[in-house]
Amino acid sequence: MKSTFALIALGAALPTAAIAQTSVTIAETAPVVTLNVTENVEAAPDMATVGTGVQTRAQTAAQAMRDNAVQMDKLIAALVKAGIPKKDIQTSGINLSAQYDYSNRDGQPSGPRFIGYEASNQLSVKLRDIKKVGTLLDTMVEAGATNVNGPSFSISDPAPMLAQARAAALKSAKTQADFYAQAAGYRSARLVSIAESNSGGNPPMPMMVSARFKADAAPATPVEPGQVGSSVTLTVQYALDK
Repeated sequence: MKSTFALIALGAALPTAAIAQTSVTIAETAPVVTLNVTENVEAAPDMATVGTGVQTRAQTAAQAMRDNAVQMDKLIAALVKAGIPKKDIQTSGINLSAQYDYSNRDGQPSGPRFIGYEASNQLSVKLRDIKKVGTLLDTMVEAGATNVNGPSFSISDPAPMLAQARAAALKSAKTQADFYAQAAGYRSARLVSIAESNSGGNPPMPMMVSARFKADAAPATPVEPGQVGSSVTLTVQYALDK
């Protein structure tokens, strides 16, 4: 929990409005303490997101893309067979680029040497059974994936965690405001405003896992989900009353 505060005394009544207006706004006349309070709640994740894909090379751009499409179809089919619904499989990027060899070789002309085209197709896959993440990583590699990154763990519904963090932040703010009121010689602290920002159910940064498939009956790639946090920051103002 982090907090900062500023103690200010607001002025008396605001001036009346211009001609043809009849409303008058009365400003707070008591001293006001402003607090920024952050609370974080952690829990075990129930979802993981993994990036995976296929890279292929060929002498022509068309052949590189055709080869890539064949391998990607195999990868997607393996994911669906493993129980991943199509709605949780999303293309995140397709790229095609010429490849050059920039190394200098004796007897070879100087300058880059064209070696072909590289095609890549990347997927973002949501895994909703945390216990099977390691096995699914191996399934991806076995099906032809040439790269795997992640997993990034999260909470599918962070609302309960945010509610808990929100309640803790407000309780902490009230405790601090009461302390300042008593320390400054006031009877009580009265809440006058609340503003909130939050981040729910995500880790600070994803854990990177390199998955390698072995032909023998090796155990699944070990994955430890740990915990993820939801945080709420409240900016609250309390008027100090005599």
